Amino acid sequence: MAARVALVTGGTGGIGTAICKRLAGLGHKVATNYRNQEKADAWQRQMQADGYQVALVQGDVGSPESAEALVRGVEAQLGPVDILVNNAGITRDTTFHKMTPQQWTEVINTNLNSVYNMTRPVIEGMRARKWGRVIQIASINGQKGQYGQANYAAAKAGMHGFTISLAQENAKFGITVNTVSPGYIGTDMVMAVPEEVRAKIVAQIPTGRLGTPEEIAYAVAFFIPEEAAWITGANLSANGGQYMGW
Repeated sequence: MAARVALVTGGTGGIGTAICKRLAGLGHKVATNYRNQEKADAWQRQMQADGYQVALVQGDVGSPESAEALVRGVEAQLGPVDILVNNAGITRDTTFHKMTPQQWTEVINTNLNSVYNMTRPVIEGMRARKWGRVIQIASINGQKGQYGQANYAAAKAGMHGFTISLAQENAKFGITVNTVSPGYIGTDMVMAVPEEVRAKIVAQIPTGRLGTPEEIAYAVAFFIPEEAAWITGANLSANGGQYMGW
């Protein structure tokens, strides 16, 4: 596989870290964004200790101006972005009848508007070079919905709508656009949930366990090589069989 420049948003989180490691391990030049300098520096030191080199560029994916500056910063360090993984996301869970405009807007902006903000600055370069990979990290809850997550489910469902439209527009330019929809993954956030609550979640998963960040990273990497060039507009459900829509 040829070495490419990969930009993973939200790369310092649990799933993001695994994606960065997987892509770097495959020989790609990897970058991610950060907002908190101290936390980002600590993360980068740990990655280096683990044997992975990942460039850090400050940027807020929820801001069009900041997102474009982020892309230009990555280009200045590593070169043009060939692989974009839109992974950044937040939750602001509550039932809809109690949801504030801020809770709605923050999730839509970070999880969905960011996909436009990050993809727009890279897509023209990909079209000019006749090669590109854009991968959205959506969610099982964007497919099946989830109590208390109208904002999150709407954003994650919207990500795949973006995927299938962008895939059609750019297929003839050697660019594939796909979605990975993880189920419940054993990240720090999920492991912080009370054990009895986690047990109820696991009871709904046919494989009988939570997924791992590394399994999601594998799903992302599946879409990148030349052998995957005929796969575009797809959604890869990685949820242990919890949701089997097609």
